[in-house]
Amino acid sequence: MEEKRPIKRSEQLAPLSREHHDGLLYAWKIRQGLQNGASVNTMREYSIWFWKHHIKPHFYQEEKILIPYMPADHPLAQQLKSEHAHIRELILSLDQEADKRTFTILCDLLDAHIRFEERQLFNYLEQTLTPEQLDSIHSNLEDHPVSEEEWKDEFWVKK
Repeated sequence: MEEKRPIKRSEQLAPLSREHHDGLLYAWKIRQGLQNGASVNTMREYSIWFWKHHIKPHFYQEEKILIPYMPADHPLAQQLKSEHAHIRELILSLDQEADKRTFTILCDLLDAHIRFEERQLFNYLEQTLTPEQLDSIHSNLEDHPVSEEEWKDEFWVKK
């Protein structure tokens, strides 16, 4: 079995990787909530809150700051946009169909998407872009931060 080592991320893209950690934590919390019988309504509210405060601004960063450094028809850019659209659609559909199956699909998709970005997209950018371009990305990321607000109801904790 191949050993998975932590990826050493460039300082310039590290803020996005930290936000990816938050995304993986979101998926873990939803899965824990499902396992522990948390209210579907509470998980829906949390998901919409997380979308507004974390995922939506993060998608903005990637789509408006990273993607312009890539050819428009690059397969990695196309995959990023396609997966963002699917995640966006699932989260926004929670108002109509918040059920365990939708949450599971959303968590699986989010996990796979984050791993794609960390293992493929970011590696491509770090290998292709100049240090000056990466510095410009970092500067733009600092101008468009993601919220630091925390959700209070720990529905994922078994009671």
